[in-house]
Amino acid sequence: MQNFKYNYHLSEIRVIAERLIKFNKKVILFYGDIGAGKTTLIKEICKQLNSKSNFSSPTYQIVNEYSCPNALIYHFDLYRIKSKMELIDLGFDDYLFSDNYCLIEWPELAEEFVTEDYIKIKIITKNNGREAELEVY
Repeated sequence: MQNFKYNYHLSEIRVIAERLIKFNKKVILFYGDIGAGKTTLIKEICKQLNSKSNFSSPTYQIVNEYSCPNALIYHFDLYRIKSKMELIDLGFDDYLFSDNYCLIEWPELAEEFVTEDYIKIKIITKNNGREAELEVY
């Protein structure tokens, strides 16, 4: 595991997205309070991966699918998921091991399903910006 910490402003979100992509990990777990910027960062990652899809938070549908060259991007919002059984019923494993991108907000219940080659990012709001704490596995 490697640890990294970046301070940034929303105007610099492109740089953070580019750094995340350079780790070449297709599974990224996003932690942070409501309004921390998880969805905003995911949208920027999708843009950097050359997706032309319309991006939106999958709060009610749980997962959105976007296309990009050579892969799909699955954007999960697990905020409303109450149990691991719901993840199993959703077919979460199939998404996770599909060799496509899985960008997962509110991943606490999904942690045991993610076992290798992933990034944990915790976004913390600060007075004048944000801090991103990364653990790369």
